[in-house]
Amino acid sequence: MMQYAIVFPGQGSQAVGMLSGHADPVIAQTYAEASSVLGWDLAALVANGPAEELNRTERAQPALLAAGIAAWRLWQKQGLPPPAALAGHSLGEYSALVASGSLDFADALKLVELRGQLMQAAVPAGTGGMMAILGLEDEQVEAVCRAYPGSEVLEPVNYNSPGQVVVAGQKAALDWLAANAKAQGIKRALPLPVSVPSHCSLMRGAAEKLAETLALTTVRAPSIPVFHNFDAQSRQDAGSIREALKVQLYCPVRWTQTIRGLSGRGIGVFLECGPGEVLAGLCKRIGKELAAASLSEPAGLEKARGLASGEAAVCSPSAA
Repeated sequence: MMQYAIVFPGQGSQAVGMLSGHADPVIAQTYAEASSVLGWDLAALVANGPAEELNRTERAQPALLAAGIAAWRLWQKQGLPPPAALAGHSLGEYSALVASGSLDFADALKLVELRGQLMQAAVPAGTGGMMAILGLEDEQVEAVCRAYPGSEVLEPVNYNSPGQVVVAGQKAALDWLAANAKAQGIKRALPLPVSVPSHCSLMRGAAEKLAETLALTTVRAPSIPVFHNFDAQSRQDAGSIREALKVQLYCPVRWTQTIRGLSGRGIGVFLECGPGEVLAGLCKRIGKELAAASLSEPAGLEKARGLASGEAAVCSPSAA
């Protein structure tokens, strides 16, 4: 049987009604558990919205963590061998650590709620943002950011797949990038609907404050290797895991490097545990030989079962 990895999505994948297609009670139970821990009705927000409230950073982050763990618990009920590795995109790294037993679910919920609050407070609303750059290689995007003539922050922050890099920074720098995109050889420059410039140097202050709470949080060695965003490596000791969670707040998400590294370890199947299909799509762009599926809907769960058990042909178009 080919080895598989579970990957957890980050902010941007949230949606009202996420995972509602699954009839298994473990979904509702997990949302209810999260509501009890947080002291506000996460279950009702996920079920009914409004979307504007769910999209607030300090709401979206615990909601996505809860959805990721709900999907993970659903996957655990399938009776298949555990994955060879876990990883999460940005916020999804916390879901991966919970799934591995490194973090308690309740502790992680409180951490990511605080993380969202600190991130939102770090940069005044309307003064920072993020933009997806399509059609350039990683090194070309880095060169474009260095070419910015101003003093504001403009940095590559998400290396999502070949030809897709997200940059973050202050508004003046992003406005310059949008105005000069064609001249810089950019195929498309798409502003993202976020107010927080994640994973750039503007988040250093937020990271230092988050580290204070991380230092008081119980962290155990993961039972399944978790590959971290900022260097695509796994860790076993609590101190280095805490440091990785701090650093990832202001360092780029190296998703392409992470998936290629796992592929190099013999992992050919990637299953997205949470709402949406963003990571499943990125995995296929990173390696056409890789198979991916999302557990967000019942049909995707069945496809994932087939891939993980070896019943589905990994190289066939239907496994893409």
